[in-house]
Amino acid sequence: MIHIPTLAPEILFHIGKLPVTNTMINVWLAIIIFLIVGIVIQVNLSFRPGKFQNFFEYILELLIGYFDQVTGDRKKTMRFMPIVGSVFFFILLSNWLGLLPGTGSIKFGHDMLLRPATSDLNLTVAMALVAVISSHLFGFISVGIFTHLNKFIQIGTFIKSFKKGPIGVFTGIVELGVGLIEIVSELAKVLSLSLRLFGNIFAGEVLISVISGLVSVFIPAPFMLLEVLVGLIQASVFTMLTLVYMTILTTEPHAEH
Repeated sequence: MIHIPTLAPEILFHIGKLPVTNTMINVWLAIIIFLIVGIVIQVNLSFRPGKFQNFFEYILELLIGYFDQVTGDRKKTMRFMPIVGSVFFFILLSNWLGLLPGTGSIKFGHDMLLRPATSDLNLTVAMALVAVISSHLFGFISVGIFTHLNKFIQIGTFIKSFKKGPIGVFTGIVELGVGLIEIVSELAKVLSLSLRLFGNIFAGEVLISVISGLVSVFIPAPFMLLEVLVGLIQASVFTMLTLVYMTILTTEPHAEH
């Protein structure tokens, strides 16, 4: 019998009133892996690194190089690195954990014990909110509260437009409308980031589940390799978009619009 994953993650048990889902198990696994790797690197940190430290330094330098191409500024890259770097590695590891043997087949009662964390819309929406809100916080810190807000609604210009006659009033109303559209576009970023990541990972999970149920073990292998690539691409897209948002919102406006 083929098990098709549902949109909502399955609740395995409760801790008090907190429902624990199979996607939460994968999140905890990812956090534990990050914790172990971080402790190992910290304990063995050396000016003469071994292969383990060299590997992660190479990956980090590779990421910094790509991020520099987006920000155009090494200082901005290093400033954003704790957030966007964590987002990239977390999404990548979460996606790849969903491809481990046993994911989708090991049962806890009647439900799957493990499920890709990013196939849970709750998680992707939360991550999208963190990405968008943090980009605005960086904007407030970098260019100032009023300068940042003026990128959306120029309150001072709107008030002054009433002194310029009917044309000025009309222009002020139009600019206010454009500002409101900009605010809506910021909300749309959350939907775009969360639904793109959720949709691609969930679709891949369904595809592998169906193929694995219909054919032998060897046929789904190419599709699983494809999902490895998809997991990397989706982590890169989410991270790069977050970096773009942060870069744009921390840039001083060149002129008053």
